[in-house]
Amino acid sequence: MIEFLQQLINGLSQGAIYALIALGYTMVFGVLRFINFAHGDIYMLGAFAGFYTAPKLLSLTGGGPSYGGAALVLVAAMALCAAAGVIIERLCYRPLRAQPRLTVLIAAIGVSLFLENGGQFFFGADPQAFPEIIADSAIELPASWGEFASLTLTIGQLIVIGSTIVLLAALRTIVKYTRTGMAMRALSLNPLAASLMGVNTDAVISFTFAIGSALAGAAGILTSIQQPSIDPLMGINAGLKAFVAAVLGGIGNIPGAALGGVIIGVLEALVVGYINPTYRDPLVFAVLILVLLFKPSGLLGKAEREKV
Repeated sequence: MIEFLQQLINGLSQGAIYALIALGYTMVFGVLRFINFAHGDIYMLGAFAGFYTAPKLLSLTGGGPSYGGAALVLVAAMALCAAAGVIIERLCYRPLRAQPRLTVLIAAIGVSLFLENGGQFFFGADPQAFPEIIADSAIELPASWGEFASLTLTIGQLIVIGSTIVLLAALRTIVKYTRTGMAMRALSLNPLAASLMGVNTDAVISFTFAIGSALAGAAGILTSIQQPSIDPLMGINAGLKAFVAAVLGGIGNIPGAALGGVIIGVLEALVVGYINPTYRDPLVFAVLILVLLFKPSGLLGKAEREKV
């Protein structure tokens, strides 16, 4: 039981990262009905944004690891990634919006390759150590908890899970209770009707890319807290797993993306703990195949009929 709970904790912290990245996939799909395969590389840009801004921002809070400095790094990375997402949408996707979806999909793959190779050119191909922005250590659990006191829970894991919950709550508030969120929902249901009712579709789409990219940037920082080694290709594997999480939960469904990310993270942790770490990646893509075969709409998604 203790070992299972330990793997569950590990899986929740990793699943929180997948959930944040998956939200970007599902938001863009919900509005534009295409998969932004460059989204995983925005996650990589978030990690490197933190890598370069952390020394200066930490100096504002005393120079050493601190929660205030970590918060500044997180906000800076989210802002930079939001700007990158808007620029990519404006330069690469907006001119192709009237083209077939396959054209936009190919463009997204091209943007992904550009970011990966550009990252290797500007940042270097070798892995780099992320600056220590918080003093991560294991939390000593009360002895009164009995055998549960032997569980290993770190400050980094708590920060990752807590930050993800806060960001998910903020996203839900934006989507459900703001005019921009209402416009996003209207655009996802019927773009033509939304534009006829006065919705600025270009602004709403740019805002969607900004929010999704900001969440991916936050995931890049939160990952670097737990695994302080970053490289320009780190977004490939994480992006694909987050895409699987979005499909599992129901692509286009925000709660589904969060649920799918948590499920994928927990499944990975259980496979590593009980079977073999080498089966971790094949399991994720086996889940994708099973979902596409038996429930293409995902766990929380709804099947949609398309007129031919």
